[in-house]
Amino acid sequence: MDIATIIGFVATFGLIISALGDPGPFIDMPSILIVVGGTATTVLARSSFPEYIAAIGVAMKTIKFKIDKPEDLIEQLVNLGTIARKDGMIALEGQDIPNAYMAKGIRMLVDGTEGSMIKSALEREKEMISARNSTGIAFFDSVKEVAPAMGMIGTLVGLVIMLGNMSDPKSIGPAFAVALLTTMYGAVIANVICIPLIQKLQKLDAAESMNNDLILEGVMFIQSGGNPRMLTDLLISFVDPKGRAKLEAAA
Repeated sequence: MDIATIIGFVATFGLIISALGDPGPFIDMPSILIVVGGTATTVLARSSFPEYIAAIGVAMKTIKFKIDKPEDLIEQLVNLGTIARKDGMIALEGQDIPNAYMAKGIRMLVDGTEGSMIKSALEREKEMISARNSTGIAFFDSVKEVAPAMGMIGTLVGLVIMLGNMSDPKSIGPAFAVALLTTMYGAVIANVICIPLIQKLQKLDAAESMNNDLILEGVMFIQSGGNPRMLTDLLISFVDPKGRAKLEAAA
């Protein structure tokens, strides 16, 4: 679990609320309906229900999803390769493999699947994982675009109401509040929520894709019957300098 996302959001909103003092004047139901409700329904119109629901799961990856360290994946692949070379592919059955993508590849090795089919299946799985991530990123990118636009619509609505009731001083305040608060709500949704989520999801997608490339090469190396001692040298380019030092020390 990555608690940095939770800490970041809680700290940001905590700072904003503490700076406001009394938050009462900054809570306006018409403004919330225009920006939050309008953004939600507009994005729904641009999406499908499955995409809408799936986006929530993708967003949760910023909190719940754990990216494996490349050096740990290499160590596990070396161990699996050693077992396969010593006792045969069937000996890989029942091994504890937390990474689902690697587990799929090893399961196909145990089943005696041809190398070309293993490579094709893993490449297709990698593409589908990336496509699901991209769909979630595109969803929040849509929210980032729509929320400020709805804030501007709310501003125009508030100004029209205010100008249409200049003779009634009591109506000017609420109308002006709608005009300003909708802009603020749109800016908060886009900049405080969506942009950090998009950037973190993009980072997670890139790291997951790189790990899957590493696993694919490692699985295909094991399938070819290569010497596991060479596997680290083959895959070490996926590892940063700190991780390389760890692998070299373990060799």
